[in-house]
Amino acid sequence: LVAAFNGGFKLDVDAGGFVSWGRVAVPLRDGLGSIVTYTSGQTDIGAWHQEVPAPERPVASVRQNLSLLIDNGRPAASVDCVSCWGATLGAVSDPARSALGITADGHLIWAGGEHLTTAALATALLGARVVRAVELDINPEWVAAYLYGHRGGVAPLAPVPIVPGQPGVPGQFLSPYSRDFFTIVAR
Repeated sequence: LVAAFNGGFKLDVDAGGFVSWGRVAVPLRDGLGSIVTYTSGQTDIGAWHQEVPAPERPVASVRQNLSLLIDNGRPAASVDCVSCWGATLGAVSDPARSALGITADGHLIWAGGEHLTTAALATALLGARVVRAVELDINPEWVAAYLYGHRGGVAPLAPVPIVPGQPGVPGQFLSPYSRDFFTIVAR
């Protein structure tokens, strides 16, 4: 295990779908921002049935969450619409937010932090040369990412928060958790 970060909105808020190894938790919807992982281990991001999935590539999993935050290197036209990007605790416009983007050469970029408008999150991702991105979960309780130190393989994993001062996720994604999340593993 190299890293882990929060997933998308709870599936019962009707913001997207989820499929893993052929099992459908919530049906996928055309046009929604989709994080697609192929059986090869490669991941891509795009609008479902428009940019992803790639033809002839077997899909392992798909997680959708709203429309794309960034597409073709440009922020969504609705980036300044507060209600378009999820309900925030306390109705603030700048809660903790997170997103996953991809660069033109296939590098995944996770971005997140406290007090972020959707426009500020998109600007940060564009600064990292992201060409497509999906907003993930929002609000302080659910935005978290960790890198894991292995200490020579003899001690328990040491989670290191990526966002300084993040409230954290109970168990730091190393124990069962009530919300979805992504893991990055080395082969």
